[in-house]
Amino acid sequence: MAVRAVRGATQVDADDREEILAATTELVTAVMERNGLGTDDVISVLFTATPDLTAEFPALAARKLGFQEVPLMCASEIAVPHGLPRVIRLMAHVETDRPRSEVQHVYLRGATALRLDIAQ
Repeated sequence: MAVRAVRGATQVDADDREEILAATTELVTAVMERNGLGTDDVISVLFTATPDLTAEFPALAARKLGFQEVPLMCASEIAVPHGLPRVIRLMAHVETDRPRSEVQHVYLRGATALRLDIAQ
């Protein structure tokens, strides 16, 4: 089994706790489903949020999805002046038999603009 990194991002409309949790739940669920993963396959997840999102930690959504034994970390993205606002990103390190070319990275909502080449 190989260790792979799976990327993903989503955008929220406002710095609102419930919006952050709902969007992160949607993102984590999509990453897991599209890559055929269970929580036992996940080694760790790094979440970042743009500096304009401070109402809640995105990792809380993953905890509510059953990631109690998975190391999770949240960090702030750098404040690039022309960067897309209100974005939550994740990078999950997972164990999978999928070759790198078959890993499905997930970009949702307005975050599809970040990676038009791979967004679904």
